[in-house]
Amino acid sequence: MVGRYGVISYLVSRRRNEFGIRSALGSDRARIITLVMREAAHLLMIGSITGAAISVLATRSASSFLFGLESWDPPTLVFALASLSGVAALASFLPAFRAARLDPVDALRRE
Repeated sequence: MVGRYGVISYLVSRRRNEFGIRSALGSDRARIITLVMREAAHLLMIGSITGAAISVLATRSASSFLFGLESWDPPTLVFALASLSGVAALASFLPAFRAARLDPVDALRRE
């Protein structure tokens, strides 16, 4: 969660001027939050698909070494992905909310 928060917070700080311009041109807070959350969801999907594939492959190779380890356990995989998605949503919302509260003049002045 801390890593996810750090990455999204870094991405938001790099795009501070863009959010200031969007806000100055009339974009509302909900639209900016949606923009940041959509980007966070895109990163989550890429990471989840890659992680699930690596997990399944690693479990198949480790099943020959460990007794009682199944190579495919859908409930565990679904639970892990759901809990990761919930944590990612919480960790991404704070930087998104902070980006939506930016003062356009202050954001453009710091360039």
